Amino acid sequence: MCRNIRPLNNFAPPATDDEVHDAALQYVRKISGATKPSQANQEAFDRAVAAVTAATRELVDSLVSAAPPKDREVEAAKRRARSAERYQNAG
Repeated sequence: MCRNIRPLNNFAPPATDDEVHDAALQYVRKISGATKPSQANQEAFDRAVAAVTAATRELVDSLVSAAPPKDREVEAAKRRARSAERYQNAG
């Protein structure tokens, strides 16, 4: 999975529309192989982002969990620690 796409389920507060859109955009960029599509492909790219955004929002809103909601700051700190370790070990 692309490292830039973050889990969106079971957070307090819930995922924002911007987070859902950003995840959809990253997904479409990844599978299309284009960060910025050509003018000829822009409409198809935008339609795909809108469709993935809608599907993602529907999925996230439909999921239920018995686990307590995760804290965004705690999860962000974990990601930063993993990243620091990864880059420290890479050099």
